[in-house]
Amino acid sequence: MSNSGKNHTDTETILMALDQISQTIDVMTSVVGRLRTYLKQQESAAAIDKTREQEAEIHPDRIIH
Repeated sequence: MSNSGKNHTDTETILMALDQISQTIDVMTSVVGRLRTYLKQQESAAAIDKTREQEAEIHPDRIIH
């Protein structure tokens, strides 16, 4: 009987650990997605700034706000 109880406890512990791992992976996936979005936004902002700088060099009489 004690072996059966131990196996049940081991199985329950393993299932809980797998659930925690799954939740951790979900959180990490979310963080990676947010970082990817952040980097794309930064890249776009840098490209816009570079374009504005180039336009200012071409048209030095223009004022860019």
